[in-house]
Amino acid sequence: MTAGFCLLVVAKAPVPGLAKTRLCPPATPREAAELAAASLLDTLEAVLAVPGAVPVVALTGELGAAARAAELDDMLRRCTTLRQRGTDFASRLAHAHVDTAALRPGHPVLQIGMDTPQVTPGLLSSVAAPLRDGGTPDAVLAPATDGGWWALGLRRPADAPALAGVPMSRADTGVLTAAALRAAGLQVATGPMLSDVDTMADAERVVATAGGRFAEALATLHERIAVP
Repeated sequence: MTAGFCLLVVAKAPVPGLAKTRLCPPATPREAAELAAASLLDTLEAVLAVPGAVPVVALTGELGAAARAAELDDMLRRCTTLRQRGTDFASRLAHAHVDTAALRPGHPVLQIGMDTPQVTPGLLSSVAAPLRDGGTPDAVLAPATDGGWWALGLRRPADAPALAGVPMSRADTGVLTAAALRAAGLQVATGPMLSDVDTMADAERVVATAGGRFAEALATLHERIAVP
């Protein structure tokens, strides 16, 4: 097994009014941002505990205006932080892989987002494992229950431009991403399916296994709603 791999988190600063707006209502813009911040903090905590992983965060947005900005700043100081670049989400993902690879040439890259606070160090290690053994596959794509995907691993991050033109945030994004990778000549393995958090129904489903800061933030929201 290789000495290490890059664990890339593609994230958006959880600024009230800009983050997780599909949670509103019942959440207020501030509460939605608090949930997004909690999800990102839980995700980063898991990432930082993965043995052999080089933690990298590709960030967009103004962190200084974000919910829980000080906590996020402290956590991000333990990671290498890059700014996202690109004209659309697919191109930003592709650039994030390539920019991460430039930090550690020869390392595979496993990329996740900030919407799966239930991830654990063990789960992330297991998803990355097929890319670290020197054999096949070339890529690992872990689907989300909404038809998208929550993790993409590439043995050769230079293959990431295959994502260009793939429509994101659709019910067929996962299928189209897998097809684009295979069309580029990659052998693609399928990782475990998870629910990510886009709606309040998603949040209620995910919290059953998430715990941590995300569960605390959702409990605070429940308490506020319960007060007449």
